[in-house]
Amino acid sequence: MRKVEVALKVKANLGECPRWDEIDEKLYWVDINACQLHRFDPATGRDDFLQFEEEIGCFSLRQQGGFLLAMRSGFYTLDDWCTERTFITDPEVGLEKNRFNDGRADAYGRMFAGSVYPPKDYGGASIYSLTPKGEARKWVGNLLTANGIAFSPRMDIFYYADTPTHAIQRCDYDLDSSVVSNCRLFHQFPLGRGRPDGAAVDSEGCYWTALYEGARVVRLSPDGEILDEIPVPAKCPTMVAFGGADMKTLYITSVGDRPDVELQEYPDSGAIFKVVVDVPGLRECRFAG
Repeated sequence: MRKVEVALKVKANLGECPRWDEIDEKLYWVDINACQLHRFDPATGRDDFLQFEEEIGCFSLRQQGGFLLAMRSGFYTLDDWCTERTFITDPEVGLEKNRFNDGRADAYGRMFAGSVYPPKDYGGASIYSLTPKGEARKWVGNLLTANGIAFSPRMDIFYYADTPTHAIQRCDYDLDSSVVSNCRLFHQFPLGRGRPDGAAVDSEGCYWTALYEGARVVRLSPDGEILDEIPVPAKCPTMVAFGGADMKTLYITSVGDRPDVELQEYPDSGAIFKVVVDVPGLRECRFAG
């Protein structure tokens, strides 16, 4: 029987965007509300972090080393762990209520990142691509909270979730042109049993999503059928990432800033969890800029 364990006992305010680096065998992740980028070494249990003055929603490792950061005020590069960030562009300049929330790179090193519009009184969030040359383009709009961005193993399918709608969309993706098209419903979760948050795709092309307020992660077939569900000892898991030498360790971030009554039932909320799965995940692509 699979056992979900605490990999890192920490009380993250809003843990998100776990990313496994197969080169240094560390798990990077962010605490969005704490404005921190973390570096966790499973071999030693050590967790370091960089402190910023604004929220970092997601990031990508870079091919040349360092990081691409998607922050409240736009995209930045970071050449190494303790270096100054360099501004690239802000495709949502003037949208003061928005911040970046979720994203990942494709096989050609482009970054796709989506934003969140917290008032949620209209679809004020979008999904953008950023080329290695620093050119940003909007592909999807009219969203409330862009989440769950992922690609199929062949990079011909682009997935995303609009979390408050409980829906995941599946779109055609042309890797050569980076065109996202023909978006249609992939899976609709029922109201009240968890909302699709961050995601990752495994080597069989199945889509794993963390269900916020659903206390579980779910594996969906390429056709959108639920194949597996794994309970998580936190009501609000936020995102999954595959890691380890064989890419069969599924890491799960979570939220620690929750009501007291919920924390009594889920005292490890905010931790990073891990569980061994049967099918390995895919190595993360890296931003080429």
